[in-house]
Amino acid sequence: MRILSGKLLRQLSFKQAIGRCTYSTGKVSDFGQPTSTSHPQLMREGELTPGITTEEYISRRNRLLELLPEKSLAIIAAAPVKMMTDVVPYTFRQDADYLYLTGCQQPGGVAVLSHESGLCMFMPEAKPHDVVWQGQIAGVDAALEMFKAEEAYPVSKLDKILPNMIKRSSKLFHNKLTATPTYTDLETFQNAAHVGKVSDLSVFTHELRWAKSPAELKLMKESAAIACQALLQTMFHSRTYPYEGMLSAKVEYECRMRGAQRMAFNPVVGGGPNASIKDGDLVLMDVGCELHGYCSDLTRTWPPCGSFSSIQEEIYDLILQTNKECIRLCQPGASIRQIHNYSVELLCKGLKEIGILKRDEYRTYHQLNPTSIGHYLGMDVHDSSMISYDRPLKPGVVITIEPGIYIPSSFDGPERYQGTGIRIEDEVLITETGCEVLTGSMPKEIKHLESLLNNYSHTMGMEAITV
Repeated sequence: MRILSGKLLRQLSFKQAIGRCTYSTGKVSDFGQPTSTSHPQLMREGELTPGITTEEYISRRNRLLELLPEKSLAIIAAAPVKMMTDVVPYTFRQDADYLYLTGCQQPGGVAVLSHESGLCMFMPEAKPHDVVWQGQIAGVDAALEMFKAEEAYPVSKLDKILPNMIKRSSKLFHNKLTATPTYTDLETFQNAAHVGKVSDLSVFTHELRWAKSPAELKLMKESAAIACQALLQTMFHSRTYPYEGMLSAKVEYECRMRGAQRMAFNPVVGGGPNASIKDGDLVLMDVGCELHGYCSDLTRTWPPCGSFSSIQEEIYDLILQTNKECIRLCQPGASIRQIHNYSVELLCKGLKEIGILKRDEYRTYHQLNPTSIGHYLGMDVHDSSMISYDRPLKPGVVITIEPGIYIPSSFDGPERYQGTGIRIEDEVLITETGCEVLTGSMPKEIKHLESLLNNYSHTMGMEAITV
């Protein structure tokens, strides 16, 4: 066949994601996304998306309504389809807030939440031509039956129904980053915005998303495990494939083969000049994948040749000790800001002892590391960005701890350190009694890295001789 329809391609991708296929001659309702009936090997009965139950989605909406002022209206648009060419779309990723509140994974919809009406969903309408090329989509019936909306209409009726809902509301909230002309062009919305009645909904949704539920944490742990396994395999192959592009491709392949739907961000791979890695160079890889809407994020730095030089080891040990000390501070009541300030103190002191920092050390330090010690992690890589880094951490919050030093070749300091970049990043879950390192399975001690790299290389060499 010359082509495969979008529906068939999507079905194949889900089968590839879970690693095995099933076949049934029975008719299964098609809602445009997996269900426990269509994909029992991926989802359990009662789950709306893999790992998250319908009841949890309803609970999220109820919690949002508790935060919203009386007589207010929340408008949440699905992410749009972005085109790479006139007929080729980029891979679609749903807006995190829309997915968090509805569980709907398709573009084109608008959800409205209010105390008066509950969840009202405006759903896209499938044309026969679109179904052939893109597959079935969830419509009004799915909104009521699957997503448990109290009301549902075709999106074509939004301009007739939403204006009256807006007129009855004293305050409007919407997700500004995915706002769509479908509702922002309405005269009633523009009038409300003109008199200051419209605000950003993320103030509330980021608050809800900040601390994760047990179901969310299970997915985040699985996502972290996939990323750790993928990066470890990539580390093992870094001597054989000494190019940044190859290592980026390898880690993405390993993540996807373990069930991740996509990378959480384009892998950051830093090796030698011109993206080529030679003996003696270090490789820094910052990677993360996304599993059913939840992201992972970790970084390791290692020598593909199998051993750190004494200079590399000196800086690496400083970063490693800072990583460990900052993780020790991760507990309820601490804040990212406090941990960051402590990391700056540790690194400045260590860099001064080594001889890299001399005068104006604080200003010079920020030339060597302009980033924070970490960030919140969840459905987005930099999750819940409306939550201040001064907020005391609480159980269920996941953050990163990622000290690093990046010394440019032009740096005015000892020449032997120039061109060195090292970062060690872990995911840390705040618990009732302290913390849990979700990426703890990924080695970071010098002796462990060198042992793994050298033993693996030796094994590969013996296999090549045997063959």
